[in-house]
Amino acid sequence: MGKQTFALYFGNRGFMPAELIKDARADMVKAVTDAGYDYLMMDENSTRYGAVETREEGRIYASWLKSHEGEFDGVILCMPIFVDENGAAAALQDANVPILMQAYPDEIGKMDFKYRRDAFCGKFSVTDVFSQYKIPFTVMKPHVVHPLTPAFRRNLDDFAAVCRVVRGMRRMNLGCIGARTTAFKTVRFDEITLQRHGINVESFDLSELFAFVERKVDDDPAVLRKIADLEAYTDFSGVPHDKKLTLAKIAVVIDGYIEEYKLDALALRCWNEMETYLRVCPCVLLSELNDRGIVASCEIDMCSAVTMRAMALATEGSAACLDWNNNYGDDPDKVILFHCGSTAQSLMAGKGRVTSHKMFDKTDPGSGWGTNEGRIAAFPMTFSNCKTEDGRITIYFSEGEFTGEPIEDGYFGCAGVAKIAGLQDKLIRLARGGFKHHTTVARGHVKNVLEEAFGTYLGYDVTSIEG
Repeated sequence: MGKQTFALYFGNRGFMPAELIKDARADMVKAVTDAGYDYLMMDENSTRYGAVETREEGRIYASWLKSHEGEFDGVILCMPIFVDENGAAAALQDANVPILMQAYPDEIGKMDFKYRRDAFCGKFSVTDVFSQYKIPFTVMKPHVVHPLTPAFRRNLDDFAAVCRVVRGMRRMNLGCIGARTTAFKTVRFDEITLQRHGINVESFDLSELFAFVERKVDDDPAVLRKIADLEAYTDFSGVPHDKKLTLAKIAVVIDGYIEEYKLDALALRCWNEMETYLRVCPCVLLSELNDRGIVASCEIDMCSAVTMRAMALATEGSAACLDWNNNYGDDPDKVILFHCGSTAQSLMAGKGRVTSHKMFDKTDPGSGWGTNEGRIAAFPMTFSNCKTEDGRITIYFSEGEFTGEPIEDGYFGCAGVAKIAGLQDKLIRLARGGFKHHTTVARGHVKNVLEEAFGTYLGYDVTSIEG
């Protein structure tokens, strides 16, 4: 993904001194470029001072914005003073991207008529009219903020994350490889509901994948390259060569689906047919896909793939699907989050080691090669999941931290201890809310970003599990 780009909007009102607009244009360009983003800005000769005051000027700005459709991720609505809200509504009612409201603060010692801005008050006029027009917008703390401050830099980075999520989730292709595992009614989903929210599902029969794998020859250059990639990704030293070949062939077939159908994310039926017939477990392939930027969930959990995609966009990193699996001693705010071995390497404390799945080895030894075992690193994290019901997608977000505390060596798979304030109450809300035994996690605290993207712009039902 290239640099994110913001279209800059500057409001005006009849008595505003020209120098305030000029300074605001310079301030905002510096703020955006210093933060590593790009910008589009209407020529200063297009309207008075290059700003918008009247409805006619608003239409001029809207036409300019339309001419750059697809070139910008969001709009920054800059209010150097108490701006005209009617011009702003005319300019941005069809923007169809997130809009950040920024208002300049007044300064002690510059409160006379020449310098007093009143943007603190004027911001409410704009948000009120936008609410009347049903134009979605973003407001952040503090209420007024100068563009050249650390506080606005934080606002800008959070807004950029909101824009990434909105752009990436409005239209996405989600692959469903295999049917839902019979025993797991918990991962049911409604494909039509997903489509209503811009998520196109492409389904693939697992028997087709098996047939493609069987046709791959051992010396296929794509298979040999994939073996090298996997060996560089994690510790494959204990894996028998024939298992490496089979895993590589599966990975090449999945890559083919991703390329042909332009998949942004996928969910895979990972057991027990692969173990029974192909004699491997595909966990490590999902781990590698997540670190490669293709969200991949196990157990045909399509809803988890949706939230993983959102968190990967927000954090510009990897996400993982994990089980709410074990208590951690008697600490009510700690839980062991686990999955067999599909966690992205970038979320782990050290390099993983590919083993044979211990659960399958109990009854069918040697059938489960492919779990990427290890421990999850210590980091602040956001967790989320969603459900499809009655034509709506309901989604929750919360935060906690992985502590890095030890889990005994005999505990198989990839797991980490998470500390979550008020965990017991949150677990009750998840159970009462009909959410699944999975949650999805990513590095960093981005709950507010995700709630803004999904609640304000994407039309999901955002529910709270907080106290």
